[in-house]
Amino acid sequence: MKPDAHLLAAAATSDGEFMLAARHWSGAVCLRGESWKLALVLEGGKISGAGADAAQPTITLTASDEIWSRLLAAKPPRFYNDVALVIAMGEMTLEADPVHFAQYYPALMRLVELLRPAAAEPAKREEARPSGTFDAPIGRYIHLSIEGQDHRIYFEEAGQGIPLLLQHTAGCHGSQWRHLFECREITDHFRLFAYDLPFHGKSLPPVGPSWWSETYALTGAFLRAVPVGLAQALGLDRPVFMGCSVGGLLALDLALHHPQVFSAVISLEGALKVEGDPASLEAMWHPQVSNEYKARLMNALMCPTSPEAYRKETSYVYASGWPPAFRGDLHYYTADCDLRGLAQKIDTSRTAVHILSGEYDASGTAELGQEAHAAIAGSSWAMMPDMGHFPMSENPEAFLKHLLPVLDQIKAAKA
Repeated sequence: MKPDAHLLAAAATSDGEFMLAARHWSGAVCLRGESWKLALVLEGGKISGAGADAAQPTITLTASDEIWSRLLAAKPPRFYNDVALVIAMGEMTLEADPVHFAQYYPALMRLVELLRPAAAEPAKREEARPSGTFDAPIGRYIHLSIEGQDHRIYFEEAGQGIPLLLQHTAGCHGSQWRHLFECREITDHFRLFAYDLPFHGKSLPPVGPSWWSETYALTGAFLRAVPVGLAQALGLDRPVFMGCSVGGLLALDLALHHPQVFSAVISLEGALKVEGDPASLEAMWHPQVSNEYKARLMNALMCPTSPEAYRKETSYVYASGWPPAFRGDLHYYTADCDLRGLAQKIDTSRTAVHILSGEYDASGTAELGQEAHAAIAGSSWAMMPDMGHFPMSENPEAFLKHLLPVLDQIKAAKA
């Protein structure tokens, strides 16, 4: 069935998410296939016209009918769930001012979602807890000296047994791990510590240096110093480390550089090297582009069948961060960290290495995870079907099915 501009206009006008994302938008968007095309005209954030074309579209997306059929499927195939990914693969052309596209990319992607068949899955709802119920973790601050500067680090703790340090993704904070804290199958055997990196979450910038007048760029030396310093300051005896994305790369980095500190690492969405073009990151921190852009872009890295409420929560955390943090963290992720030619030195008899990769992750892909596994003798690797870049927060119930067997192996090795 060919998309209908008038039906799309009616659906978008009655859709709260689209109307919020399209606020103040004056322009026209045109979607083109081989056998069809449609256009919507907007004035001040409201749709004022719909048809087959627009006189002067400000955003035009063009692809073959086959590519559009993948993108508009109820469950799009891997890497065809978002226009940003399809554009990056060279299978869709974009005609637009880059800033204008970034500003209204969330609204554009919502239009694409409205063209898909309605999801059959019911909305995810967590079981309501009685008013006054406490969740498991308790938060505290600890001071660490890192590169000669005092940093006040926030962390949350729960559980008993084997210590397990948890590192969040780029530009985010420790709330991503909240579901693990409530899992007794984990906390009966592991003592969890989810910390916020400096400049993230509740770990405020240090008082003293003029950090506001410098470009923030995360380096490997600084990043490694945080979990190593925490392990020492908290008196943890050869803890386990688990990190995702930036933390997934860090897990392998720690196994290489600090095997005496960590007994095992779990690398979520890890890789030896993630390629990145610095020029493509301009919109990540631009005075005319809000945090909504990066939040929606993170949705592109998640599986479209992960519960919507958890996908939106994951994106929300990204929208809440200090604007330069995400791009600054990507310095480590795409430039500073390169374990090619070094990973072979990792001794898994000293530090066990477990790698888990989400099927829909278009950044730390399953192929990159498998490559890291092949380079590290004695490591384990598994792909997590129907999961993306943020398994612990986008689909925590499904993630546990993959994580618990790994934790069982770690427990057995500690016994």
